[in-house]
Amino acid sequence: MRPTYRSSHPQRMLVNYSSSSSDEENEVVNRKRQKLNPDVKDASAPRKREFTTHDSESRVTTGAVGHQGDPRKVLPLPARVLEMFGDSEEEHVDDCSQHGGRLRAFEHERGNWATYIYLPYEPEDVFLELLDELLSGAAGHGVALVRADEFHISLSKTVVLHHHWIQPFVRSLRTGLAPCRRFVCSADKLKVYSNHEKTRTFLGMEVYAGHSQLLEVMRRINETMEEFSLCTFYKNPSFHVSLAWCVGDFTAKLQDACLSELQRLVDSHEAGPFQIRLNCRELRCKTGNKVFLFPLQ
Repeated sequence: MRPTYRSSHPQRMLVNYSSSSSDEENEVVNRKRQKLNPDVKDASAPRKREFTTHDSESRVTTGAVGHQGDPRKVLPLPARVLEMFGDSEEEHVDDCSQHGGRLRAFEHERGNWATYIYLPYEPEDVFLELLDELLSGAAGHGVALVRADEFHISLSKTVVLHHHWIQPFVRSLRTGLAPCRRFVCSADKLKVYSNHEKTRTFLGMEVYAGHSQLLEVMRRINETMEEFSLCTFYKNPSFHVSLAWCVGDFTAKLQDACLSELQRLVDSHEAGPFQIRLNCRELRCKTGNKVFLFPLQ
């Protein structure tokens, strides 16, 4: 026969269930109220927090992660990162009407940069006035010349560099040109030139002083060109400053009588025979839309 155990505190066994029975009674009352008046809200139910516009802005500002529909603030990419991919995102359209009718010597390809090296010439007012007279004289012979956008002496052909070659190419140039010293060039004789494809004609002024220094600089540039398997400059170059140009082959029209008349304008200038004088202090390498400077000693 099992022994019988009695609790010394029998009232404690009922205390744990008193709240449970009270909740059940409240729930029954609330259900009856809902049936009588549906608009009455259940006071015992937990209230949901309403989501306000202020909360939305707070979430965006703090960057809190919500469900898939929550608005989020996306940080913009830095400008330097966007510039890295600007060339690759834009589709190039080759329109010769935007370049005065000039045609490319080679097809544009993404990642290829047209490159050339030159000595810049900063024109004086007297030079620009004389140039206007030369353009007017050429127009009288049926040749409509356009003033050059910038004035310089070319020291290389226009070549194509792949984008990843640019920095090694510039380093090689800088090393090769390091021993070169400053010098002076002068030009006074007009001469007619055309490009290899005969699609453009140029009126230039040929250099007569500083020719030997130009040859030395050209030799060093050619060494870099050969290093990258690119075309070197002409064997017997006629260094000159291009003054004006036109589309097409107008070499014959500009020669002889026209060129003689234009040269007389140069020689009979009011302040004496005109000549271009260049203080060659730095070379420049233009590749695409970038220009690298190479100061001479």
